[in-house]
Amino acid sequence: MNADPAGSEQEERAELARLVPAGPVERGLPPELHSHHKDVLMQLIDRERHGADPATTETATLPARTRRPARPVLLAASVAVAVAATLTVGLVTGQRGPDGGHGTTATAGTGAHGGRRAVVTLDRIAAVALRTDVEPVRDGQFVYVRTRVAENEADWEQPVRPGSLHDREAWFSQEQGPLVEYGLIRENGDDFPIRILVPEGSDGETAGIDRPTYAWLASLPTDPAALLKRIYAETPVEDGEDQDQAVFDRIGELVREQVMPSATAAAIYRATARIPGVTEVDDAVDAAGRHGIAIAREDTRMGLRTEWIFDPDTLAYLGERTVLSRDSAMGSAGTVFDTRAVLERAVVDRKGQRPRSGSGR
Repeated sequence: MNADPAGSEQEERAELARLVPAGPVERGLPPELHSHHKDVLMQLIDRERHGADPATTETATLPARTRRPARPVLLAASVAVAVAATLTVGLVTGQRGPDGGHGTTATAGTGAHGGRRAVVTLDRIAAVALRTDVEPVRDGQFVYVRTRVAENEADWEQPVRPGSLHDREAWFSQEQGPLVEYGLIRENGDDFPIRILVPEGSDGETAGIDRPTYAWLASLPTDPAALLKRIYAETPVEDGEDQDQAVFDRIGELVREQVMPSATAAAIYRATARIPGVTEVDDAVDAAGRHGIAIAREDTRMGLRTEWIFDPDTLAYLGERTVLSRDSAMGSAGTVFDTRAVLERAVVDRKGQRPRSGSGR
């Protein structure tokens, strides 16, 4: 027996009303943007009914990614042992929540429902990003980011042992040409250079996905499918690593530590919606104690879920955290493994220079 078309349309409208509640950030949008958001959701509903996963539609034919050993590292004697241990286990050690304890998290949306919510939310975040004025960053300048972080001090596969909550400052060079040392980390009263691992005698790494700059970000395609294909192609992956998770994490680094053009930011969020396994968390807390909604993805191999946290009203980016997604020797599911909050983001003229009061963004 054929389905009633009128009934199907009513179901779609009900689904639309349920998944896209009225929110402050959508007020004042022109009719064409409201129409765009509706079209996005209707396409999701249609694809789901026909058995297609919207997140995999554009990624099935992605080429194998180029492997590149160059990755940013902090070169300082005090952290050399910790870096070596991290490379051995293939994962940064855990961190804690802002309350000084392990913390817990709300359950992430799962299955088709959680995926639909994430896509809708990412589209709304992209719309906000597109309306945000961003002043271009010149090659000779530095992007300054001040974050609040808390790190676990236990070894991998040992019970999480929270460290202290503290602020970290970073300066990232915007030079396009090859560099070996391209930034500075200031943490716990010490300065550490940010360097890229390159072969001995090399002039360094030019701007790219391993050393992003505003100009490089501005050069990326703003079509979400083309952008995602580009990021997949340029993100290194280790043997056995979840490729989709590697891309999700790399995009998270770009969102957290850079200033990017509005059109690029919007495309980044819409591209993220196409990554398989992306879902939404109703309530997550950053390292500054701010509650928000989160875009998340679980690395099932490692038993971890990474969450990007956004203000529930303005949809501005707040920070990121990682939690245990299942019970293990490290703790129970929901234990906060690492947490950070972006407190200030600005553009300065010199490495080590702090922005004037009120100039952060």
